[in-house]
Amino acid sequence: AERYAHHPAVIGWHISNEYGGECHCELCQNKFREWLLAKYKTLDSLNHAWWTSFWSHTYTDWDEIESPAPHGEDAVHGLNLDWKRFVTDQTVDFCRHEIAHVRSFNPDLPVTTNFMGTYAGLNYWKFVDLLDVISWDSYPAWHNSRQEDSRLGADIAFVHDINRSLKGGRPFMLMESTPSMTNWQDVSKLKRPGMHELSSLQAVAHGSDTVQYFQWRKSRGSSEKFHGAVVDHEGSEHTRVFQEVKKLGEKLEKLEDVAGTTVEPETAIIFDWENRWALEDAQGPRNIGMHYERTAKSFYEPFWREGVPVDVIHTEADFSRYKLLVAPMLYMLKEGTAERIEQFVQNGGTFVATYWSGIVNENDLVFQGGFPGGLRKTLGIWSEEIDALHDGQKNTIVMDADNRLGLSGSYEASELCDLIHLEGAEALAVYGEDFYAGRPALTVNLLGDGKAYYIASRNEAAFQEAFISRLIEECGIAKVLDTELPKGVTAQLRTDGRHDYIFVMNFTAENRSVSLPEEAFTDVLKGTRKKGALKLPPYGTSILRRSHKA
Repeated sequence: AERYAHHPAVIGWHISNEYGGECHCELCQNKFREWLLAKYKTLDSLNHAWWTSFWSHTYTDWDEIESPAPHGEDAVHGLNLDWKRFVTDQTVDFCRHEIAHVRSFNPDLPVTTNFMGTYAGLNYWKFVDLLDVISWDSYPAWHNSRQEDSRLGADIAFVHDINRSLKGGRPFMLMESTPSMTNWQDVSKLKRPGMHELSSLQAVAHGSDTVQYFQWRKSRGSSEKFHGAVVDHEGSEHTRVFQEVKKLGEKLEKLEDVAGTTVEPETAIIFDWENRWALEDAQGPRNIGMHYERTAKSFYEPFWREGVPVDVIHTEADFSRYKLLVAPMLYMLKEGTAERIEQFVQNGGTFVATYWSGIVNENDLVFQGGFPGGLRKTLGIWSEEIDALHDGQKNTIVMDADNRLGLSGSYEASELCDLIHLEGAEALAVYGEDFYAGRPALTVNLLGDGKAYYIASRNEAAFQEAFISRLIEECGIAKVLDTELPKGVTAQLRTDGRHDYIFVMNFTAENRSVSLPEEAFTDVLKGTRKKGALKLPPYGTSILRRSHKA
């Protein structure tokens, strides 16, 4: 730090690399006990919060407390949850000390550390106040046999939007990516022509102000000697990959005006790390997979396909800036969260909750008096039981005739079916099969100036697409382009308040055509006016500019 702090080529500090892991040594055990003492003050308070009387786990001395076994499960779920919180706090503290040291040599340089997508081991929201800019490492497994590129594109967009949302919409950095392939995934698939540029510009479209690589030159030996790089072992610029990087660099130079711009979503999806920890440790109702992350992404994808920008936030964020708030599987309701959601709806917002919401408090203690806990009034329902289905078992939900959303027909349900009672809400669909056939499966509750929807079952993608599409229309949420986008094509936006920069991206291996609305567009890269049909080659991207639409 002393040597490089004032070097003209150094523009910031990158602290550590991909924080992760945890320590169970005696020093950390003692620190954990200190952390718990500061939080709970007394053993009685801790024993109540962790419900340790179950299976005779009651603690009578602070020294009896140990971290959960690194490779096992602990029956005390409050212990598991607090240990994960402690590991995050320890890592944040370590990061704080590193930052303090490098800043002692030059306090003017900004600081970042690189995150790893939705890495489960750390709550990234706890790092936000320490870091000047957010960065992350993105390595999608494009062109794989398990997932089409457009669906993977939506998954990666979800993570880009998390990283943009972490600092309230400020631009982030794509710290690591590969221009070709990885060496550590199951199959080291090459990126097809166009995909390197598309995946790089996708990051920019969702808020990144950088495109960076690991690595510049391939290592001659050791672990990542076959990991992709700008300069191959051949050592010259005469390679396909080098020329694609060069071409991308030329385009990025023309996007200088995009740097520093932001996104202004009217929709947010809650993806909360602590909720995830508790939900995945709950031991029921479906231990072969509750799929919290996958569920959150399944609600995100329809917005992405329709070209609707989305923030991905946690439960402590400000809800008031959005028209629509979606909270898939909000199992844990921290103190005050239900009240803020109710106020959001009362003030005219639209809220969407799903099965397995409002089950426990921040200590993972089940709410007494009926589910979904503090959301019961907002949603206007009481959840009595939840049925877990084995893989392959199905049910259906059947839309009521003349329901207020205008949806029709039936949709397949699987894995989880919540058995609910109406307490002021209106049923929009009912179950079609099993002993609970005819009971509500989709509801809406009118509260104040807003609405609260409850989706009682895990439904097929076609339901999500139809449901979200109607909500976009009902809430008056603006699409980036007021036109129908072909399958596999999305449109994302960044704005400086004067101009909108629109990234139209084709995540398929086929030619696509987009009918542009009657607006004045300029092709940013070509400097020409654009109207009519926008032609996109396989994995192609077009960047348009228009006057900002308030």
